[in-house]
Amino acid sequence: MHPTSWQQLPGWQDDNLLSAWSAFRTSCEKLARKPDWASVCNDARHVDPLDSRAIRRYFEHRFTPFTLSNSDGSTVGTITGYYEPVLRGSRTRHGPYQVPLYRNIGNSSLMAASRSQLIKSGVLRGRELVWVDDPVEAAFLQIQGSGRIKLAEGGEMRVGFAGATDQPFQSFARWLLDHGEITPAQATLPGIKAWASANPGRVQEVLNVNPRFVFFRELDSTHKSSDGPIGAQGVPLTPERSIAIDPDQIPLGAPVFLSTTRPLSNQRMQRLMLAQDTGSAIKGTVRADFFWGHGDEASLNAGRMKQPGQMWVVLPNRQ
Repeated sequence: MHPTSWQQLPGWQDDNLLSAWSAFRTSCEKLARKPDWASVCNDARHVDPLDSRAIRRYFEHRFTPFTLSNSDGSTVGTITGYYEPVLRGSRTRHGPYQVPLYRNIGNSSLMAASRSQLIKSGVLRGRELVWVDDPVEAAFLQIQGSGRIKLAEGGEMRVGFAGATDQPFQSFARWLLDHGEITPAQATLPGIKAWASANPGRVQEVLNVNPRFVFFRELDSTHKSSDGPIGAQGVPLTPERSIAIDPDQIPLGAPVFLSTTRPLSNQRMQRLMLAQDTGSAIKGTVRADFFWGHGDEASLNAGRMKQPGQMWVVLPNRQ
């Protein structure tokens, strides 16, 4: 990691910083408690949130961008995408709602168990949080870590990550690809759901390829429908401005300038992001997961995104 100038960031002058600013102020709710960030976060309160020039001046005067490099010295890494799934469910088990999402079992001795071992053991019984209507969508929700449940009773339940077993993540989509069950174009939620409909007796076998098991909690009523899911920093994520990073390499909550391309295209996407989340598969320095939001378009973009990219972490100048 070495310092560079703002002028060296590709696309910096073209980025509309207004949406990045609200995400940064959200990060500052946590960062302001840290000595290195207290002053810059306090000063941010005096910047006009509707004045893009003032926001740009603030970052250029108070921060320095640092080029991020991989362990081999290269500066290009992989940028993937994630989203907030929307499922159908019920607080009670009935009709099509037969697939449970579980609260944390609170038993550390069971954290080494695999998905199939936990389900077979019976220890999860009574820990059901909500019942949904599709096992593949539930498995994708475990990968994403948070989501929205449209309830049969009316209204919406927001669920967030509440812990996971110690097992490593393994992609069941990759397993289906490697075994010739689906094509690369079908390695999406709709494609895997179509495979599951054609192979109902094999669904659990394939989902068990991923031994990692994720638990959920219901977000309280203070979390508005317009808010994004809660990331690892403890603040709501902002669509297309929040990323998940490796916290061993990048400070959680820090601004990160990202230069990549849109999914399956060469269209440039260069913008200031906030490192507000983490993920079990996000390891390394030049590595990020781009949060697309919720809904069908976000799901499609996230599933298609695996682009090369460069990253610069933006840190406060020393006073």
